Amino acid sequence: MLLDFLFLLKRIKVYALVGESGTGKSFRAKLVAQKYGIDLIIDDGLLIQGNRIIAGQSAKKEKTFMAAVKVALFDQKAHRDEVARKLQGEKTRKILILGTSEKMVNKIAARLQLPQPSKIIKIEDISTQEEIEKAIRTRRIEGKHVIPVPSIEIKRNYPLIFYNAIKIFKRKPNGIGPVPRTHEKSVVRPEYSKRGKVEISEAALSQMVIHCVAEKNPDIRIKKMIVRDSGQGYRLVITIDVPYATQLSGNIHDLQQYIIENIERYTSILIEEVNIIIDKIIQ
Repeated sequence: MLLDFLFLLKRIKVYALVGESGTGKSFRAKLVAQKYGIDLIIDDGLLIQGNRIIAGQSAKKEKTFMAAVKVALFDQKAHRDEVARKLQGEKTRKILILGTSEKMVNKIAARLQLPQPSKIIKIEDISTQEEIEKAIRTRRIEGKHVIPVPSIEIKRNYPLIFYNAIKIFKRKPNGIGPVPRTHEKSVVRPEYSKRGKVEISEAALSQMVIHCVAEKNPDIRIKKMIVRDSGQGYRLVITIDVPYATQLSGNIHDLQQYIIENIERYTSILIEEVNIIIDKIIQ
């Protein structure tokens, strides 16, 4: 059975739609799926097929932002096993994963035993800057999120977070009137959106990085650190001096992983990337 599953995975092509939180990925997901003939969508902990939620649980129902991130990343074994089993039973060839970064979609694919995405689509490639800015304003000011399934699915599964429904009319190529078929998406207001987002300060995050570096190699000196909040995760740029004779390739890569794994383990926040700049080799 395992060999059959592995053979099936070789024929599966994974696509990824990547963009910062609130830029309209879920709103555009169905259009991307139609363009590339994709059967299944993985979005915020849900496995979606057509107009139905067929497995998983929505990150939007969580009461805290940190808990929502864990659900979106399939952090719990029971959750990812449920979705992986459902994927195993589906005779699909194309899957679309939504995420805030390439690292995030790669992690989701690995946890669901899927191949790494072979095609990365950025939200900037399919939306105008004006559309992205409008989506961001809607998210930040009104706390509204989109789930790419009809309202009947959300009302049945997650009635407490349902807010409204949006109907999208796909117009004919000549622009004369809408075609009879429409697509409906659900607008929700997550519990964590109502209560506010939990964030970690730049100072606290910097202190954790300093502690991780000191634990890993006390001879490395941190000269500068930049912390950027993307809305759902953090990106770090660390400038360091390293001792002479340090094996740069392996040791610096290990340091990156050590920082990411420890901060994610103890804070549950998502570290999207850690870029390390070596400024000097010191004696």
